[in-house]
Amino acid sequence: MLKKLPLGIQTFEKIRTDDYVYVDKTKLALELISNNTYIFLSRPRRFGKSLFMDTIHNIYEGKKEYFKDLYIYDKWDWKVSYPVIKISFAGIFKTVQNTEKTILAILDNNKKRLDLNFENSQDIAIYFKQLIQEAYEKYNQRVVILVDEYDKPILDNIEKIEIAKEIRETLKGLYTQIKDSDAFIKFAMLTGVSKFSRVSIFSGLNNLKDISLNKKFGDICGYTQNDLETVFKEHLADVNMSELKEWYNGYNFIGTKVYNPYDILQFIDNDNEYANYWFKTGTPSFLIQLIKKNHYYVPKMSHIEVGEEIINSFEIEDLSLETIMFQAGYLTIKDVKHKRERYYYILDFPNKEVRLSFYDYLLEMFINNEKVEISDKLYDIFEIGNLEELENTIKRLFASIAYNNFTKNDIEHYEGFYASVIYAYFASLGCELIAEDVTNRGRIDLTIKFQNKIYIFEFKVNKGDALEQIKEKKYYEKYLSSKNEVYIIGIVFDAKERNVTGFE
Repeated sequence: MLKKLPLGIQTFEKIRTDDYVYVDKTKLALELISNNTYIFLSRPRRFGKSLFMDTIHNIYEGKKEYFKDLYIYDKWDWKVSYPVIKISFAGIFKTVQNTEKTILAILDNNKKRLDLNFENSQDIAIYFKQLIQEAYEKYNQRVVILVDEYDKPILDNIEKIEIAKEIRETLKGLYTQIKDSDAFIKFAMLTGVSKFSRVSIFSGLNNLKDISLNKKFGDICGYTQNDLETVFKEHLADVNMSELKEWYNGYNFIGTKVYNPYDILQFIDNDNEYANYWFKTGTPSFLIQLIKKNHYYVPKMSHIEVGEEIINSFEIEDLSLETIMFQAGYLTIKDVKHKRERYYYILDFPNKEVRLSFYDYLLEMFINNEKVEISDKLYDIFEIGNLEELENTIKRLFASIAYNNFTKNDIEHYEGFYASVIYAYFASLGCELIAEDVTNRGRIDLTIKFQNKIYIFEFKVNKGDALEQIKEKKYYEKYLSSKNEVYIIGIVFDAKERNVTGFE
C-alpha cells in the first residue's frame, strides 16, 4: 500500500507518527545545526521551509522517537533538550496594530508552552528579550529561536509603503533582540521569501549566516530528481519522468536543481494531471503592475543577467522587478558567470508551469474574455504557416485589450509594450521564443521556433518599414542552413489606433 501524501501538513511529528511520505532532510539539518549558530534562509512560498523548521524544532527538543530510520537517528545526542521559541508569521497582516497584536499573542503562546512565569512587558522587543532570558534560566540551557516567514507582515503590505515601513521598524526591534541576547542563545534561524538588507531589518545582526545560495545547502528545501526516483518511485511508476521534469523541475539555488514539493504532491494527488498547481496559489498582480508602471520589456524576462547585488537585496523604497521575481520563485538561476572578479547570474523561468502560467496571467491583465478563443487557434496558425490568419488574430488580440490599460499613461507609444503583449501571447504555444535574437548584422526583435518552421518578427510603432529592415539586414541568413521553412514578418503598430496598421 502506498504511503499517504503529506498534503498541507507541515508538522514533522504528524508526518512521522501517521506514516506519511517523508523526504529525509536530517543530514542537512545535522550539518546545519552542528556547525552554525545564526542562520538565514530565503526560499519561495510552499517550498518546505516550515516543515524543515519544525524538523529542527523536534531535534532540539530531543524527540528521538520521531527520527527512527532517518539519517540523524544515531548521530545526535538525544539526552539533551533545549527550550525552543518558535515564531511563525503564517497569518495575514493588514495593519501595524494587527501585526503588533499578533506578535504579542505569539510571544504569549511561547511563554505558556515553555511554562514560564514572569510579568511580561507590552513592549514587543522587551517582551521577546525577557522570554529568551527566562527560558534560559528555567531550563539551564541556551535557547533555540526559530522564526518562520520573518518577512510576511512586510510583504502583505508591500503595495502600502508607509504601513510596510512601520511594520519593518517593529520587526527590526524584535530581531535586534537576538543579537543582544547572544549569551543565552544556542541556535537561531530565520526563514522567509525575500531577503532584506541587514541594515534595513536586522540592524547589527552581522553574524547571521545566509545560506540561501550556499551550494552545500542548495536542496535543503524541495525535492531532488533522486527523491522522485526513490522516495516517490511507486507513486510515479507510470509517469513520463522527462515530461514531469520539464513541467516542474528547474529551481536552482546554486546546487542540485529541485522541484517545488507542492507541485509534486498535487500532481500525484490529481492522478498525474499536469496543471499550474504552485502558480495558482499566489497572485502576482503586484509584479504585473510593476511591469506596466516601468514599461518593462517582457521578452527580456526569459534571459536576464544580474549581479549579486540584485538577487541579494530587497528594499521597500527601491523595488527591483528582477529581485522580487527571483525571490518569489518566478525566476531562478540558470547559469553563473564569473568575470572581472565578480559573479553574475543568468535568471530565467524555472520550468514550463511557471513560464506558461506567468504569461497567461500577464495577458489576462490586458485583455477581456477572448483569450481562450484566440489562443486555441494560434497553434494551428503556426503549424501550417497561415500568416493571413495570424494578422487577423493579432488584430483581435489588441482589440481585446481593456481601454483603461491605456488611460493616464503613454505605454502604447512604446514599441516594447506591443512586443511584450505579443510575446506573452505567443508564449502560450510552449515553443522556443528568442527575444532580441542576435545575428552578425543586428538583433531580431523576436524569433519563434515552431516544429519545422522559423518565424522572424520585427516591430515598429507609428512609422518605419519593419519588413524592409529584416531584408536589409538579412536577419534570416542565420537560419537558412537549418533546413526549416523561414517566414519573415514586419508589424507596424499605430499608437492612436492602438492596433496593427501594417502587417507584411
